[in-house]
Amino acid sequence: MSAATETIETALRGAALLSTPLLNKGTAFSEAERDAFGLHGLLPPQVLTLDDQLARNGEAYRRCVTDLDRHVFLRDLQDRNEVLFYALLRRHIGEMLPMVYAPTVAQGCQHFSHLYRKPRGLFLSFPLRHRLREMLANRPHREVKVIVVTDGERVLGIGDQGIGGMGIPIGKLTLYSLLGGIHPRHTLPVFLDVGTNNAELRKDPLYLGWRAERIADERYWQFIEEFVRAVGEALPDVLLQWEDFAKPHARPILERYADRLCTFNDDIQGTAAMALGTVLAALRALDQPLPAQNIVIVGAGGAGTGIAEYLLAAMRDAGASEREALARFYLVDAEGLLHEGMRGLTPVQRRFAQPAETIAGWPRSDLAEVVRRVRPSILIGASGQPGLFTEEVVRTLSAAQRHPVILPLSNPGDRAEAQAADLVRWSEGRALVASGSPCAPVEYGGRRRSIGQANNLYIFPAVGLAVAASGARRVSDGMLRAAARALAELSPATTDLTAPLLPPLDVPERISLPIAHAIARQAQREGLAAECEEAVLRERLERGFWKPRYPRLKPISGAQVGSA
Repeated sequence: MSAATETIETALRGAALLSTPLLNKGTAFSEAERDAFGLHGLLPPQVLTLDDQLARNGEAYRRCVTDLDRHVFLRDLQDRNEVLFYALLRRHIGEMLPMVYAPTVAQGCQHFSHLYRKPRGLFLSFPLRHRLREMLANRPHREVKVIVVTDGERVLGIGDQGIGGMGIPIGKLTLYSLLGGIHPRHTLPVFLDVGTNNAELRKDPLYLGWRAERIADERYWQFIEEFVRAVGEALPDVLLQWEDFAKPHARPILERYADRLCTFNDDIQGTAAMALGTVLAALRALDQPLPAQNIVIVGAGGAGTGIAEYLLAAMRDAGASEREALARFYLVDAEGLLHEGMRGLTPVQRRFAQPAETIAGWPRSDLAEVVRRVRPSILIGASGQPGLFTEEVVRTLSAAQRHPVILPLSNPGDRAEAQAADLVRWSEGRALVASGSPCAPVEYGGRRRSIGQANNLYIFPAVGLAVAASGARRVSDGMLRAAARALAELSPATTDLTAPLLPPLDVPERISLPIAHAIARQAQREGLAAECEEAVLRERLERGFWKPRYPRLKPISGAQVGSA
């Protein structure tokens, strides 16, 4: 929405209006609105402003003791009054964002069944697979622009959370609205309940999901196919984001449906774009070319190989040949450095496997040995295994590179390959560091350094805004790499090596608008969106960026008090 106040007509009155989060203003309903909608007696007599409400709820938030308490408080507020919820987040974005997203969302997922309050989104269970279209028709809002869907099998770094995985689509869509300006009524979180292999969850008497082991055969793929068909029929123009699917499913789903829907996988493509943008920001700050870098990526699953593919494409864009670029990549997994002699490699892993002669004569091919021999300038973690970037590894890296770029991207924070404070200390303050989870500023050498959060939240909200504004029919890798380049241009480190690699989020539109513009323009260049004049595109992006402010409510004539 633009800065103009939104006007909404509604037949809701009385208690029904107060129970509708997107319309409820609580104590901010004016006297005239209380008259018009039958609210007298249902509210205390004092009329407050949104600022008054923000002050009161900020006080209540600070009375919470634990991060999980804060998470629950904010989710309850979202279920009561969405404008107030988003306004509070926007005012305290640095403090509260980690409570609704990584890392605290992990706790929310683990305790989802015990914390459940009110329904949000859709739960599509395998036993009711023959009723998918009916359930999709039950969505709370008709006009949906963005869906985030998960089956909860690989939640962050904490594994199979069953129905608790629904916390991730809810959290992601919160960021679509907060950072990407997608109106909350245009978002839909979806959980595909295909069972869980987490035996503890199945034994929990309060577990809310289907109590069965995960289906793992053709029935799974048929269920996904039926879901995609139902979405395509009901919401043909929607942006569908796949989230937290396990390795055997994530890339095959993406490859199967990338040309059928406007869709992308955030764990693969969003993470890759985020990593590329952060690397490009660091190299801009150092005034170094990407094709000259040796890159070690730890973790060769969907995220790690996705990062490698995007960096490889960027090297080619910068003039390197495919062969020259591939020689710069060293992917390390649980079995060591990927090389051609390994069995069981996926096609994308095989592409990045080093020739066997590369490691001939090496006493071992673990991370420490790879770093010692390769002398990489860039070290990226996407393993979900804490502590892999040891003091030995970092000191070896720092002895070979004046300003190594080190990105422990795994989250939540206790799954990170290293802690930022250790990386700064072990590199004697010379490393350029960004982490996947938020972390406190680091003191070193008498200076206080803020560490950027290299998280997908810089990418996927802007994708939603760009698709909505441009009408893009698909999401391409080129569009996401354009987002990465735009992000790099916003880096504070370009003018100060001790500054964060990523820009602050305190004014979200300053980040998302230029990134969304780059995405939309790339979609137009690729023929995935209709061309338009520059001024028209910018106006669509700015007008489409929703900000939390109370709408003007207009009663529909003939509505009765208490009617729904």
